[in-house]
Amino acid sequence: MAKSMRLDKLLGHCGWGTRRQLKELCKGGHVFVNGQCCRDSSVKVDPEEDQISVDGTPVVYEAFYYLMMNKPAGVLSATEDRCSRTVLDLLPQQYQGAGLFPVGRLDKDTTGLLLLTNDGVWAHRITAPKKHINKIYIAEVDGSIPDDIDDVFQGGIVLADGLQCLPARARKIEEQTVEVTVQEGKFHQVKRMCAAVGLSVRALCRHTIGGLRLDETLRPGEFRPLKEEEREFPFMNK
Repeated sequence: MAKSMRLDKLLGHCGWGTRRQLKELCKGGHVFVNGQCCRDSSVKVDPEEDQISVDGTPVVYEAFYYLMMNKPAGVLSATEDRCSRTVLDLLPQQYQGAGLFPVGRLDKDTTGLLLLTNDGVWAHRITAPKKHINKIYIAEVDGSIPDDIDDVFQGGIVLADGLQCLPARARKIEEQTVEVTVQEGKFHQVKRMCAAVGLSVRALCRHTIGGLRLDETLRPGEFRPLKEEEREFPFMNK
């Protein structure tokens, strides 16, 4: 990112409004740069050096955001949709102009750990299959869980459409509950893998990506920024 950037771009990134709204905000004398009123929203500023405020409130600029969300059911893992709410709709105004996107996808009815960022390089390190990052799900199922389900999953499930999955793991937790570990994220993959061994998934929750577990204090729809040390955890399987 360039050292200097337009004032309206910086303010928009920090959630202060659209470019038109920010232009009016500046014209109205609400924005100050280094203690001086700035009425030109196109002026170049240095996000690291310049002190910027709106009506006395300091503007805190962060180039990249890293969030953990407990995704609720009924919400799309997408940046926008004409018919349904997306995970970005659950975020406050502060994040709306920062270009965040979900890291990978969870089905609309799947819940649990979802990461959001605007750092494409960081996201790729998590989602690229060759990185072999474990994603662990808890599936509530109908049907009888086979005794050899782990052996079958480790052998590489072949889905109904002929698609070959990478070796995975499966562990029976309770009579109708199985833990599934995969390193890829094909469309409806866990559900389709379970279907291949005669199981119908009625509820699915992701709780782990690499070494990063879902914060159990987050209620469905809630989120929090990742701690600095957590930003490296998704790249290490534990």
